[in-house]
Amino acid sequence: MEESICRIELEYSNSTYIAKIQSDMGGPREYQSSSFDGLLSQLMTELQSELEPDLSETEIEPDF
Repeated sequence: MEESICRIELEYSNSTYIAKIQSDMGGPREYQSSSFDGLLSQLMTELQSELEPDLSETEIEPDF
């Protein structure tokens, strides 16, 4: 079974790349950049921090 975790719309208008994101965790938001690479970098950082578990509060024990 597939489950949608977020919706992303990409647009290009007036020399600006725009990403509109909607997710249950972060709600609706919009990012803009003058370069496509810059926009993808913003998206990757934002979604990675939202979707990955917060490891700062988890103690990780080595597998010996």
